[in-house]
Amino acid sequence: MARRMKRGTLILVSLVALFVLMQAVPYGRDHTNPPVIEQPAWDSPATEQLARRACFDCHSNETKWPWYSWIAPVSWRVQDHVDEGRGHLNFSRFDKAQRNATEAVKEVQEGDMPPWDYALAHSEARLSDAEKQQLIEGFKKTFSKAREFDPEEY
Repeated sequence: MARRMKRGTLILVSLVALFVLMQAVPYGRDHTNPPVIEQPAWDSPATEQLARRACFDCHSNETKWPWYSWIAPVSWRVQDHVDEGRGHLNFSRFDKAQRNATEAVKEVQEGDMPPWDYALAHSEARLSDAEKQQLIEGFKKTFSKAREFDPEEY
């Protein structure tokens, strides 16, 4: 019995030490929001509002960094989401992101955006079927003004 308690204590202390060591990893704490350079010419305030609700935390330079985004290993996942999101389509750098507008429409249509784990933690990002359809139609209208948008792709 004492041996089991000793082993359990050792495991607990090891897990706590590992958790503390994870906090020393520098990745996941670059919580910068660069300046907004160019946003899309939204077709309507409703489309912009839906995009802000469901997309802007990862796909803009207006990310809201929640408290858990500072704690590893969750901070690593959050940073990865934001880095990847901004890399694919950044509504704050729409001057450079227009080429990915068609892909954004497909991602929402196929239910891949917003990602399930983001929507799990952010109830405001969970869109009803009607809201998804409204966002898709709004994206199509908004992005149809983009130079590289291909409405024939969907």
